[in-house]
Amino acid sequence: MKKRGRGIGCNLYGIGFGFNRPDHSAAYIEVADDGTATILSGACDIGQGSDTVLCQIAAEELGIPYEDIRIISSDTAVTPDALSSTASRQTFVSGMAVKKAAADVKKHLVKLAAELLKCSVDEIEIKKAVVTCKTDPGKTMPFAELCRQAHLRGRRFIGFAWHDNFTPDVDPETNQGDAYATYIYATQVADVEVDTETGEVTVLRIAAAHDCGKAINPKNVEQQIEGAVAQGVGYAIMEEIVLKEGRTLTPSFAKFLIPTSQDAPEVITYIVEDPEPKGPYGAKGVGEGAIIPTAAAIANAIYDAIGVRITSLPITPEKILAALAEKQ
Repeated sequence: MKKRGRGIGCNLYGIGFGFNRPDHSAAYIEVADDGTATILSGACDIGQGSDTVLCQIAAEELGIPYEDIRIISSDTAVTPDALSSTASRQTFVSGMAVKKAAADVKKHLVKLAAELLKCSVDEIEIKKAVVTCKTDPGKTMPFAELCRQAHLRGRRFIGFAWHDNFTPDVDPETNQGDAYATYIYATQVADVEVDTETGEVTVLRIAAAHDCGKAINPKNVEQQIEGAVAQGVGYAIMEEIVLKEGRTLTPSFAKFLIPTSQDAPEVITYIVEDPEPKGPYGAKGVGEGAIIPTAAAIANAIYDAIGVRITSLPITPEKILAALAEKQ
C-alpha cells in the first residue's frame, strides 16, 4: 500500500563566518579606455554563480551594461584575497567589496566628467554607458569617451576596496548579541509517497520559500535552491555512512547512494525579498541555508504518511519497515 504525507521544515542560517572570526574581502576594478571594466577578485566560483553576481554588481554601480564587465577570479597570482567560498558569504561580503571598488573608480571618473562637461560633480549621472549632466541634458558624452579621456590625461581609472564583515561573538557572560552580521530564513513543504510493503520513499515535490534579501540574479537563486533541495533529499533518504568503532563500514562510493535526475522531485521556488542594508543592493545569501529544512520537511512528511516517527537519517526502507513492524 502506498500512502502520502506532507511535512514542513523551517530554518534560519547565519551568513558569513561570524563567531569572532576574520571575515573580509578585497577587490580591484580597472576601467579600460574603451569603457569596459575588469574585476579582480579572490572569490572562488565553484558553481554557485558568484562571478556572474559580482559582474552584475559592478555593472550596476558603474552604470554600464553587464556585457561590458569581465572578471578574473581566484587567481592567487593577481587577485586580492576574498577568503573561502563557504558560509554562503561571497555575494554578501565580496559583493560589497566589488561595489565599493566600483564606487571608488567611479568617483574619480565622475570628477573628470564634471570638468569636461563643465558642471558640478553632484550633477553627473552615468546610466546605460552614457554620462549626462542632470541639470542640462544637452551636456552628454559616451562612457567610453570619458574613460578614453581619463587614460589620455593620466587620471585615475583603477578602483580598490576592502570590506570587513567581522562580527563580534555574543557576550560570553550574558549570551546576548548577534553571532552573525545577518541571517537568511526559509520554509519548505515536502510531499512524499511511502510504500508500506517495501519501505521505499518517493519525494514527489518540494515547495521552497527563501528569504535571500534582494535577489540580484533570481534565476541563479532558483538554481541554488533546486540544487540544495537535491542534496537535502540525499541527506534525508539515501546517503548513509555506517560507522563502527571509528571505522567507516560503507564500502565505497558505488554503494553510497545519491539522488539522480530520476530521484529529484519537482521543486517550486518562492523568492522572498527582505533587503538587508549591510549587503550589496540588499542581498544576503542562499546557498547552504537552502539545504537545511529539506530533510526535516521530508521526515515530517513521512510521519504524516505512516504515523511513525523516524529519528535518524537517512530514513531508509529498512528503518521504515522496522518501525512499521514495531508499531503493529
